[in-house]
Amino acid sequence: MKKSDLHDEVKKMRSLLETSCRMIWEHPEDGGNEKMSADYFRKILGDEGFKIVNEEHLEHAFYAEYGSGKPVIAILGEYDALPGLSQKVADSKAPVEEGAPGHGCGHNLLGSAAAVGAIAVKRYLEAKKISGTVRFYGCPEEELLSGKVKMIYYHMFDGCDFAISWHPMCANMVYDSGYLASASAHFQFKGRSSHAAFAPELGRSALDAVELMNVGVNYLREHVTSKARIHYTTDSGGFAPNIVPPFSGSWYFVRAPYIADVKEILERIRKVAEGAALMTETTVEMKIDYGCCEMLENHAYGDLAYQNMKEVKLPVFDDDETAFAQRLVDTVAKEDARRAQKLYDTESPMVWKLNERNLYQANPLTASSDSGDVSHMMPMCVVSTACWPAGVAPHTWQATAASGCSLGEKGALSAAQIIAGIAYDLYNDPGKRETILEEFREKKDEYAPMYEA
Repeated sequence: MKKSDLHDEVKKMRSLLETSCRMIWEHPEDGGNEKMSADYFRKILGDEGFKIVNEEHLEHAFYAEYGSGKPVIAILGEYDALPGLSQKVADSKAPVEEGAPGHGCGHNLLGSAAAVGAIAVKRYLEAKKISGTVRFYGCPEEELLSGKVKMIYYHMFDGCDFAISWHPMCANMVYDSGYLASASAHFQFKGRSSHAAFAPELGRSALDAVELMNVGVNYLREHVTSKARIHYTTDSGGFAPNIVPPFSGSWYFVRAPYIADVKEILERIRKVAEGAALMTETTVEMKIDYGCCEMLENHAYGDLAYQNMKEVKLPVFDDDETAFAQRLVDTVAKEDARRAQKLYDTESPMVWKLNERNLYQANPLTASSDSGDVSHMMPMCVVSTACWPAGVAPHTWQATAASGCSLGEKGALSAAQIIAGIAYDLYNDPGKRETILEEFREKKDEYAPMYEA
């Protein structure tokens, strides 16, 4: 079986892919609640002959394994949706159910393509009877940036040699660096309530502390690395204005190029919070929710992924699909659409071609993902295929609409072929494996001093 035969094997599973994409899209479940999605993937992979391995501490996490011996290749799948992004396949905002979750990040496509790619690889190993193992990883809670971190903690990735990841986007690209390190922290202030008019002097406002903290953090922004991102929301506890609020809180996300930067910035934010508590005579408690690492660069692996993207027929969209995509683009700001079309060198709303190898540098992955932690355990590559129109951003109703129809499904089919092709090369070319592993070891040594503290 040649690599082209493996690509054809994926094409034969187009119906399974489309069914899977729509099944998960029609039953969106947000992070921590992915029961139906996880069980669905367990069933289709179990029916294919994979051994299903669960983790008792993580209800909706598992991996499905086939084969024996080395190398062991992990194909990463995700299936959690986003709160509040329920949306019909329509060119205007139209929730299926108001306030319900929806697949605005295309994880219905992500999990489905990864599963089909893994099945194709399994059939290849079965036919060739060569040494090698494939694992499909069912990863929950990616949008919470915590699922894979927990899976690593429970040793679910132990024994793996390489990881393959992909994500729906608005372009066909390879990323071999990116994913900002990130952490989430809650700051809960406790004060003393009182009547805001009759006896304000007896009160100690937790809300004042929150506001002072946020002002302090906004001044801090000038004095952290320019690539850091700090986001927050607040909660006043729902008290009426005539009550001095005894409880209030801020929820912060901190992102930066390296996890060491994130830790440093969080420590400085903690000091700002303590200063706000001191000024208001309140108390504050800081609770860290999670932390995830940046992606460890591996250019050799990126080169291999790029070669495989060149060998696959990337999505081709018909007139009706292109027209629907254009209607979606028409709902976003014109300057955003023009900027995206210029970046990807396209006049069509859908990007047809493979973008240049170095384009990721002009459009880096400045979001965060718990996949970054996997890249510190083993070499990992990330590819994206065009599933949404150029100018449509993830985490929007437009991306949800595109992910629920043939626009996203065609991109997912190409992604499954790319995944299978990368695995084929890893199984059959020891030289490429060693080159990738050598760079991985060098990068680990290079990063080590950052994490000694």
